[in-house]
Amino acid sequence: MGYSDQHRQTLEITDYSMYIGRFAPSPTGPLHAGSLVAALASWLDARHHEGQWRVRMEDVDTPRCVAGTDEIILKQLAECGLCPNSEVLYQSTRGAAYQQALESLVAKGWAYPCGCSRKEIEDVQGQHQRHSASVYPGTCREGLRGKPARAWRMNVQKVITDLAMPTPWTWQDRWLGKQQQDVASEVGDFVLKRADGLWAYQLAVVVDDAFQGVTHVVRGADLADNTPRQMLLQQALGLPLPIYTHTPLVMGADGEKLSKQNGAQAIDLSSPMAALNAAAKVLGLAAFQGTFKEALSHWAGLEIWGR
Repeated sequence: MGYSDQHRQTLEITDYSMYIGRFAPSPTGPLHAGSLVAALASWLDARHHEGQWRVRMEDVDTPRCVAGTDEIILKQLAECGLCPNSEVLYQSTRGAAYQQALESLVAKGWAYPCGCSRKEIEDVQGQHQRHSASVYPGTCREGLRGKPARAWRMNVQKVITDLAMPTPWTWQDRWLGKQQQDVASEVGDFVLKRADGLWAYQLAVVVDDAFQGVTHVVRGADLADNTPRQMLLQQALGLPLPIYTHTPLVMGADGEKLSKQNGAQAIDLSSPMAALNAAAKVLGLAAFQGTFKEALSHWAGLEIWGR
């Protein structure tokens, strides 16, 4: 996949007739109630718009992935009637594409090597910021100053300036409404390739969404604040901007998003219909009495997906 050197503009997709959606789990454990909500929402939205639904295994963080979990996830999806329309894509096979994207950014001065450790970044920020999200202070933006390169970062402000992007960046989320973020001040120069040599989520997801032709991203609301970083990367790489929808989350007993870290259990598929009804409830859909195939067809026809 090449990256155009032509003048970049906001290539926002608005043609629903070419709909391609996706579900992109990390194979670090079986699907739980929260991940089923995301899968169901993206599948229903694709079906409502008579589009394609694809599955991508986000296994780029290989140390966290558990062997065989990808097959478990695909089996869980199939038992709920959620089957992809094409072959599953694995991020672990996509390193060359990510490297090409990084080299494209480096060539334009939009990415640079960073030699800072996490502790060094915290020391620069000061103690009062250590328990909040870290905004990189730009220490290596003008050079490594003799330090060895550890990671690669996006030169956010240079991209914004060179492409005359508005600040703050605003976008319309189909579920959450109008959103905005000043990426330079609120996020800073985010990582593209990690110090351990693994590719960062932001770069991988943008490159792969474009590769798979994804036009609509439907995912959990916890990922909403990633959207402007991904849109900035899409602009920098000359890629189209998908339409974004961020759906409600399932919360754990501790009040945080349900995850394996706070006790999420694999979905109980002794009754797929019960699991689907529970997921549908989170999305504001009424429970359905019948087979799961009938339920999926009913829910996909609702106008909630036409927003």
